Amino acid sequence: MSHQAAILAGLLGVKPKNTETTLTLARSVEKGLPVSALDKFAGRVSPQDVRHFTYRVVPKPTLERRRKEKQHLTTEESDRLARVAKVFAFGVEVFRDEAKVRDFLNRPHPMLEDKTPLELALATGPGADAVVNLLGRTAYSGGV
Repeated sequence: MSHQAAILAGLLGVKPKNTETTLTLARSVEKGLPVSALDKFAGRVSPQDVRHFTYRVVPKPTLERRRKEKQHLTTEESDRLARVAKVFAFGVEVFRDEAKVRDFLNRPHPMLEDKTPLELALATGPGADAVVNLLGRTAYSGGV
């Protein structure tokens, strides 16, 4: 398993075996991640406001129903969560500090049309790619 896939698995609470491939996360997303994965990651990406973050991934009434009925997230919700976790994991590799990553994700950026990286990463896959590209520039140039 790749280093980044291992970080993602840890962030989401997916327990891969050492022999499993990076497709483990893809299979988990396709089947639907447990709500606990959302809770675990929300505590890392938004410790000051866990509920607000979770409701950005899954609307409040839907999330409450999933909790009550012990359901998993849908493939789309799981994909959104995994997408943001991937951005967060790459941010940790770049900044080496989760607090700096959280600050970066929640600060509007001029290269993202003054939107926050978190907002873009939650919205679409291409938005998340734009954030990863911006983080890549940081890694190779030394500044955002």
